[in-house]
Amino acid sequence: MTTIAQPKLLTDEQMKQFITDGFLILKTDFPREFHEHLVEQLNNIYDNEGNPGNNILPRIRELQRVFENPVITGALTSVLGPNYLLHTHRHGHYNSVPKPGGWHKDSYWGYDRLRNHHPWWAMIMYFPQDTPLELGPTGVMPGTQYQDQRNFVSDENAEEATAKGEAGTFALIHYDIWHRSTPNLLGQPRFMLKFEFMRTQFPTAPTWDNKANSWQEIADGSELNGVIGEEVWNWLSGRTAATANTQSGDAAEIAALLEAVSKTDQEPAALTAAYELARRGEAGIAALLQAVQDENKRVSRAASYGLSVAGAGAVEGLKALLDDSSEQIVNLALFALSELRDLAESAVPAVAGLLDHPSVKVRRTAIEALGIISSDAAAVVPALIKGLKDEDTQVRFTTGLSLVRIGSAASEAVPHLAEVLDDENRYVRGHALEALRYIGTKEAHEALMQELFNTRWCSDTTPASTF
Repeated sequence: MTTIAQPKLLTDEQMKQFITDGFLILKTDFPREFHEHLVEQLNNIYDNEGNPGNNILPRIRELQRVFENPVITGALTSVLGPNYLLHTHRHGHYNSVPKPGGWHKDSYWGYDRLRNHHPWWAMIMYFPQDTPLELGPTGVMPGTQYQDQRNFVSDENAEEATAKGEAGTFALIHYDIWHRSTPNLLGQPRFMLKFEFMRTQFPTAPTWDNKANSWQEIADGSELNGVIGEEVWNWLSGRTAATANTQSGDAAEIAALLEAVSKTDQEPAALTAAYELARRGEAGIAALLQAVQDENKRVSRAASYGLSVAGAGAVEGLKALLDDSSEQIVNLALFALSELRDLAESAVPAVAGLLDHPSVKVRRTAIEALGIISSDAAAVVPALIKGLKDEDTQVRFTTGLSLVRIGSAASEAVPHLAEVLDDENRYVRGHALEALRYIGTKEAHEALMQELFNTRWCSDTTPASTF
């Protein structure tokens, strides 16, 4: 039986860099022969069969060893907690052209969703061959995981960081960071194997090799996103909204911060002001509740991030907004309540009631919030069962993830998840399977094993060898 080594957890310094910059460049310790064989298989498959897409992991069975490597398990455990989930979507990116790719943020469901400042998702971008700059490694723009807008103009930006390095180098990136492929000037095949991972539980304590007691112990004042970074550090340490309501502010200061939130052409400054208002007690929360109702979507989004870290004092005001006639305002209030986690437990009945809302966007956010806010299965599982039957694919997909987060207490959902295994969408089916795995009852395992047996995949079957 294979023994998986203990994860090599990130240090406080590495976590600070990830929180600040949104990425880390790390390297696994496999022998060169492992990567040479991996590249040989990739070349053969891409030349003769094309891109295997989501089947790249079962098609190349040795690739599973990459995700058992202690450097990778340690990085993912540090950022996403020990029970992280490997997403059904994975992809092998092939690049042999001298033209750079466009800057983008990943999203299977489109760009209109609210991006998470807290690391609920992360990606591994793995390079199985030596990848110097001239071969076109992935490029990332540091700190932009906290920015919706692309505020950098030139494609040749001096601040761009790349995942260049020897075979086995990988980038651990915040899912919502701006990134691209850089030009391959050598014209030789360059593979990048991309895998997505998701947090299944909100943090209750640090899961990295934590020695520092606070952000201030390791911050030197030069890092990007300092105010946001402190809050994310606290969140990852299990301290929800730990910096909320810690400072007083007079009327003039509150007004100045509120004005800064409205300057949407300066997104980093607007977000910093929103986070600062979250620290200013009732007056700051009142200002954010005003701003979240602004007609300018960029102003309201910035305010929602402030409210998402404003603590228990923001809950009643956010609950009141769930009855608003504006889809935008309701959606932002739901997002902020979900990020407040169990502090927003009293909002669960109102959130569950929104599963009948005519807006698909609202239903999507509500179904995700239910899996984060409450661990009370009796309060949320009936609503999540309803979500499995929603007409919208993303609602059903997200419902599976919310049931993963509820875990064994969601056993009532097992027969409904079994029905979803016939869904037309691969990711709805994938998350239903994961939900059955995390629920883990005898009935859940029976449904899971029957489906996996029926759909088992042969890694040796190719167009050249069909049986």
